[in-house]
Amino acid sequence: MSKQKVKPNYRRRSLRLPDLDHCKRTVLNSLGSPASRRVYEYAIDQFIAWYCSEPRLAFNRIVVVRYRMHLESRGLAANTINQQLAAVRRLAHEAADAGLLSPELKGVKQLGFRAGNWLSTEQSSEVLKHASGSTMRAKRDYAMLAMLLGCGFRRSELVGLEVDEIQMRQGHWAVVDLIGKGGHIRTVPIPAWVKTALDQWILAARVTEGRIFRGVARTGKVWGTGISQNVVWYVVRSCCGRAGLEHIAPHDLRRTCAKLCHDSGGALEQIQFLLGHASVQTTERYLGCKQNLGHPVNDLFNLKTDRKPPENDVDSVTVQASASVEKRTPQSIECRHGGSEHDQPVGEPRQLPLPERTDVVAVGKGRRPHSLRRCSGSRAARSDSESEANGQRDPAVVGSVGFGTLPDRTP
Repeated sequence: MSKQKVKPNYRRRSLRLPDLDHCKRTVLNSLGSPASRRVYEYAIDQFIAWYCSEPRLAFNRIVVVRYRMHLESRGLAANTINQQLAAVRRLAHEAADAGLLSPELKGVKQLGFRAGNWLSTEQSSEVLKHASGSTMRAKRDYAMLAMLLGCGFRRSELVGLEVDEIQMRQGHWAVVDLIGKGGHIRTVPIPAWVKTALDQWILAARVTEGRIFRGVARTGKVWGTGISQNVVWYVVRSCCGRAGLEHIAPHDLRRTCAKLCHDSGGALEQIQFLLGHASVQTTERYLGCKQNLGHPVNDLFNLKTDRKPPENDVDSVTVQASASVEKRTPQSIECRHGGSEHDQPVGEPRQLPLPERTDVVAVGKGRRPHSLRRCSGSRAARSDSESEANGQRDPAVVGSVGFGTLPDRTP
């Protein structure tokens, strides 16, 4: 009985438009955030339009590399290209899980790291200066920029901010139980100057409940129950443009808030709580730290020692050795092999105090060891005369001293 041949299961490498639409709906349904769904839908639509314009392309790694080259040719930023490729990888994974595509697209290399812009203190003050004014729209724009720079809000958090969320906590105004990205809940303190700008807008617009920021017509009339995220983008771009700053996004003001807090001495974990990051590594990327060679960190401490560095190592060692020998000699230098009458002391001799003796006995005229003989010549006579003038006996002449008597060894 012959075995039945199993027909191999060949998966398709090219996808048609109905297959792409099915995978697209699967990807969008798996996302919980409305903002993520909006971004992924736009990225997938851009890829499908490019994919269908190319004839008979297999959906594999080479196609994704070609699509990345297409995005680079459009002059897009690195973070935008990475965001587009993330949506394409998600689309390929869903197609592989549904059996429509071979799962060989995993691990497509991203282009660089996600970066951003940071404003200095002077630039931030200049942006707020150009946003201030007496009109209704100027008050709203100033309050919005103050919340972005002073509290590090996201666009979605700013447009959804309501009046009852601002409460007093521990003697300080704060936004209590703010629901941020990924459903993380945090409390954001409000600085005094930000609260002043916020109160001026609330009083002028007569906002008592609901969302704080509303639309403002050209005539200065407040209307609607809120604003969209595009309004925040427009306010940031227009005010920064008047200050001479280009290509500044609302999220750059959030990075600026983190950097200014860090430069002012804020602790890293407190900045993490302020921004609502789950990982401290994400907060470190927001700081935008650079090496400061003008004031390096290793200049903050000094390990001092009691010893002073010598000016000349060789001379200092010779002088110190000679000085130590001279200090140990009472009046003159003892020599093992005799001395010369022209020898001079290295430094000023210092006489060491000797303990009080009750019974001193001189050594006889017997032969002494060679190592205990005094230096010959005029130095010995000069030493004896100085000792008699001072009323003291030279210890070198006396020789060995001690209590009691010594036997006479003279033959």
